[in-house]
Amino acid sequence: MSTAPLVAVAHGSRDPRAAATVEELLGLVRRRSGLRVLTSYLDHAPPAPGQVLGALAAEGTGEAVVLPLLLTSAYHSKTDIPGALADVHRAHPWLRVRYGATLGPHPLMTAALERRLAEAGVTPDPGTALVLAAAGSSDPSANATINAMARRWRGWGRVVPAYASAARPTPAEAVRALREDGARRVAVASYFLAPGHFADKVREESLAAGAEAVSAALGPAPELAEIIIQRHDEIITLGDQAAVG
Repeated sequence: MSTAPLVAVAHGSRDPRAAATVEELLGLVRRRSGLRVLTSYLDHAPPAPGQVLGALAAEGTGEAVVLPLLLTSAYHSKTDIPGALADVHRAHPWLRVRYGATLGPHPLMTAALERRLAEAGVTPDPGTALVLAAAGSSDPSANATINAMARRWRGWGRVVPAYASAARPTPAEAVRALREDGARRVAVASYFLAPGHFADKVREESLAAGAEAVSAALGPAPELAEIIIQRHDEIITLGDQAAVG
């Protein structure tokens, strides 16, 4: 297996809890895999992916694996990161960069979400309706991913998708609709990598709308660490097909 450094690309946030959570998750990846893992951010926090890859090129590294720490494939993974990698290739054409898939969708995501729900006091139950709350995107395929996750999730009375921005219903709207439809209990599964504005907003508004529990952001869940390691291994297995430039 390749020992190429893994450059993780998170969204970034002005909220310091977000970067701390990302570092905790990547620390778990380091301990489990032995990989050299470097952190970068698209916005709001340094360093940028290009800075990290440029530093690797300057130290003589010939190969790197880039993995987006994003829960769905949308504009950031389809446009922003590839654009940054193209700039890196122009500046350092000898650096071989392999670009991997987003963390979601993945079968282990449901287990991670249920871990956080259990910590909030809720376990799968046909008498409990569940709202799967994601950030939302202007990319229809990203929202379709959340819809598909909700449809496939078993063990609950009903699972519906909701979005904190860019799409409807909002989590609060979904909670109220389920209540009005006769659901005795409603819980909200927070499909966010780290705490921040959206996760806080979803918690506050969902509880006000009648949710019994709202799970915490996924954060350093062991399932997420395993997904990251699997994504790394998938990139290496693809070989030249995953190389940028």
